[in-house]
Amino acid sequence: MDAPDRATVSRLSIPLPTRLRRALRSIVLGWLLGALSHLPLRAGLRLATAAGRIGWVVARGTRRRMLANLALALPELSAPERERIGRDCLVHLAWLAVEMLTLRDDVDRLEDYVTFAPGAEARLREAMASGRGLVMVSGHLGHWELLARRVARAGIPSATVARAGSDPRVAALIDRFRGEGNFEVLLRDAPGTARAIIRCFRQGKLLGLLIDQDTSVQGVFVPFFGRPAWTPRAAGDLALRFRAPVAVIWSRRRGPAPGAGHELQVEHVPYDAAPADAAAESLRITAACTAILERAIRERPSEWVWMHDRWRRRPAA
Repeated sequence: MDAPDRATVSRLSIPLPTRLRRALRSIVLGWLLGALSHLPLRAGLRLATAAGRIGWVVARGTRRRMLANLALALPELSAPERERIGRDCLVHLAWLAVEMLTLRDDVDRLEDYVTFAPGAEARLREAMASGRGLVMVSGHLGHWELLARRVARAGIPSATVARAGSDPRVAALIDRFRGEGNFEVLLRDAPGTARAIIRCFRQGKLLGLLIDQDTSVQGVFVPFFGRPAWTPRAAGDLALRFRAPVAVIWSRRRGPAPGAGHELQVEHVPYDAAPADAAAESLRITAACTAILERAIRERPSEWVWMHDRWRRRPAA
């Protein structure tokens, strides 16, 4: 008999009640997403608003994590202010799903719904003009999925590095959405991804990287909301290896009302392309990109994923 593969072993190591709970959640989520896909945008957003507010009440574990992270990052705010941000964050995330579903096939509407801030598109094209490609750094802020699709829609050859989702129904939805977006998706742990990244830079493409989560990749500790946070270092390493420009790009809602759309911001990150200490310069690039993302999150705190355990790892004493 063949030995079970690693994925099967990992799945069976999870307690049965947890597996059942996740399966039920996946079924409910799949049904909800299927229902939302048939609604007009405005109606879907109203339903998503209710779902986000109900989620804040019933998802006690998620609520506790969000409030704990908000207290660490924004201790100057009052408890009611942090609760408002957390509740608005769940509503925002519910809106993201509706926007993905309803804008999937309406590419012309996408250009009006997601726009570049004044000067942002020019800065992006200026960075691409070097012919060396572009390291485009972003985070789980605003609508990062529509951001990638909008950049590709602007005619900029693009690829993005992502990890496979854990929920099969959500992963299938996101994979389908990305596949229709005219940009290449490179799964982080897939064979051939390293060669595909090299090919991206040789072809002068934009490569998108999300660096705002503590994941199992090579990284460094850099300040994030005043605390050291384990941060992927690939952006700095790739920029130095290929001498490619670096820019941070992020999305933010144009207004608080449902359906107000999104606006893309772009900021260049200068660096020394021939440093005496490459590791130190890569660290500096990573810290500079993280500082820009932190500033963007502070401006719109309800549009970031506060349930993520961003400070999970701590540096050695």
